[in-house]
Amino acid sequence: MTTGPGQDVPSPRRTDARLNRERLVAAAHEEFTEAGPDASLNAIARRAGVGPGTLYRHFPNRRALLTAVLADRIRTLCERAEAFSATYGPDEALARWLDAFLAHARANQGIGGALLIDGAGEPDIDCHRLILEAADQVLVRAQREGAVRPDLTAEDLIRLVTGIALATARDIDEEPARRLLRLVRDAAHARPRPMSED
Repeated sequence: MTTGPGQDVPSPRRTDARLNRERLVAAAHEEFTEAGPDASLNAIARRAGVGPGTLYRHFPNRRALLTAVLADRIRTLCERAEAFSATYGPDEALARWLDAFLAHARANQGIGGALLIDGAGEPDIDCHRLILEAADQVLVRAQREGAVRPDLTAEDLIRLVTGIALATARDIDEEPARRLLRLVRDAAHARPRPMSED
């Protein structure tokens, strides 16, 4: 392939490295889902079809791999806010994103906890800010259309849904969590009651 001045064509080595990294993250997604955040790194390398040395060149420790997986899942969650907003009306987009966020929060508690324990601090990505921005995107649109009470904030939603995920963490059946989320959505549509003067 002929290239013009200033065009940068990735070398085969860089392309291979990028593909290996993508395969490792995809394999880690599956392995962490099946075995939890303590899943064998060697098993992840085997699943990705690479050697342990390749894994450690991209991810020098478990924390780096956990962070990459969590970042990938958060990006996907935030992209769904945009996709739902482009596809559905404001109320439906908000409802679908809250469903997706609840599933994300329930599925990723183990990874988030492992990162905090392993690194003795927050992970290297600003998870809360990214999710807050996505929540704000779907919420503000619904509020502009009058579908949701105006006093509700994105922070309120994040705390409520995270609380549901924590409260139902040991439930194998997803219905209790879904029921609680339906109650939250119903409350979001209710008109705020006037403050009592008593």
